[in-house]
Amino acid sequence: MSHKATHPPDTPLYPIREVSRLTGVNSVTLRAWERRYGLIRPQRTPKGHRLYAQDDITRIERILQWLNRGVPVSQVADLLDQPETIEVPAQEAGNWASQRQQLQAIIEALDLPKLEAFYHQSLALYPLSIAINELWQPVILSLEAKWATQPDQLIRRTLEAFLRSQVGIRLHYANQTTRGPLILLNAMPDDPGPLWVLMSALMASEQGYRVQMLDHSLPLEDLPQAVARLHSSMVLLSSGQRESDGYIHQALPNAAETLNVPIGVCGEVARLREADLRDGPVHMLGDDLPQAIARLRPLLRESGVL
Repeated sequence: MSHKATHPPDTPLYPIREVSRLTGVNSVTLRAWERRYGLIRPQRTPKGHRLYAQDDITRIERILQWLNRGVPVSQVADLLDQPETIEVPAQEAGNWASQRQQLQAIIEALDLPKLEAFYHQSLALYPLSIAINELWQPVILSLEAKWATQPDQLIRRTLEAFLRSQVGIRLHYANQTTRGPLILLNAMPDDPGPLWVLMSALMASEQGYRVQMLDHSLPLEDLPQAVARLHSSMVLLSSGQRESDGYIHQALPNAAETLNVPIGVCGEVARLREADLRDGPVHMLGDDLPQAIARLRPLLRESGVL
């Protein structure tokens, strides 16, 4: 079903950058929804620039609602003009599960061409928060649970190397174009690899922060110097592990007291240690990475950075 732009001449129109800001959907994804699936049909200026009306923005919000309910983007067009109360068919609701199975199988087969294609497709077709929440974070959790009893260093290191290169390229160009605060992102000492740091870095960059990523744990006593020399506005620590009692109860709170910028924790460690750090100087941001990064802005406002 097509969606044609037939707006009255006096309708307010918004450029793609503003629509991306309003909806949280990046411009690459908006273009993919238009070109591949015809989900939105913005007007064009004489020079070909896209302009979106309010009903286009409302339509984008409805697309996000269906995606969050598990409907694949290829099937959203048939549902957009249905009543709001329509139920999601069972096979559509399970689409994320099948995509997760497919992604994990590609990773475990060490099929790097397919992994690269899957990675770019997931980031093009879905807002990053949905891609991380529904695909990448659950698959990493599943793999780490499996590796806890059946270690496979080849698969782990191959996945880490792949994501390090892909995320690194994205950070390099994003850091050159954004003026946002610099987040120093560091792994915790017991984390066996940078998977959680890489996902956190990807999400933080998408939200307009400059990111300095350290995928090997920097000693806590070196954080003040790192913050000063890198001109960081915040330290964000990430881990998929529980981390040791001494680190959580003593070393980390002590380090937070010495820093003149906020220090936050995200990833699985934030869920596993939430009760231990809840009332101390360390900010617990949660294990849901998109939500964790969303909590940075009010925290930075409170500290006077924004």
